[in-house]
Amino acid sequence: MPRVLLIEDDPAVRRGVGIALRRRGHEVAVAPTGEAGLATLEDFRPDLVLLDLMLPGINGLEVCRRIRERHQLPIIILTARGDDIDIVVGLEAGADDYVVKPAGGEVLGARIKAALRRAVPADPEDGTAEDSVSARADRYGDLTVDRAALIVSKNGTDLALAPSELKLLLYLSASAGRVYSRDILLERVWEHSFAGDARLVDACVLRLRGKVEDDPRRPRYVQTVRGFGYRFGPL
Repeated sequence: MPRVLLIEDDPAVRRGVGIALRRRGHEVAVAPTGEAGLATLEDFRPDLVLLDLMLPGINGLEVCRRIRERHQLPIIILTARGDDIDIVVGLEAGADDYVVKPAGGEVLGARIKAALRRAVPADPEDGTAEDSVSARADRYGDLTVDRAALIVSKNGTDLALAPSELKLLLYLSASAGRVYSRDILLERVWEHSFAGDARLVDACVLRLRGKVEDDPRRPRYVQTVRGFGYRFGPL
């Protein structure tokens, strides 16, 4: 039973989302403030965090950053503010996805399922983790990608990658040199079909470059092909 921590200050939203998630088989803990959410995180040990941006005290962006400093579990921003700048700032803080309130139970449930699947990335060709091409560690320059263990290391040091970052890197590196559009990556990695959410891809690429590249301004691994999308290499 997946465990979800909901950090939300609105009692009506806490009640409605909590009911919707429990009906879908989730174990749910709720917290009304950022401080309470961070404390609950350590005791409850959720599989996923649903995080409001507009919180009293420590705001949602700071909560997201603090979670990312210690944990790599999926984080979905749950916000009433759908402005591009708010969403992008949240994604750059380390969130894996976002949902604009009010969101129906079906939409929220689908996003949660997709985020949890990203925590155990599947093979990009056939969609099954068990049949991954990947029962080996592949080396690309100073990066080592162990697809079986789901570990990426640089110069022998393991990298702390969020689920979306890890799955994006696994997907791109499985076909090094091949160019993928943002829409394709959105569909294959995030399991979204709405092209307007392509900013998820761009924000994830920026975070990933900050971790795997020596100079993110001159990426060696996650490269932009202007007018088309992204590719891994060529190295």
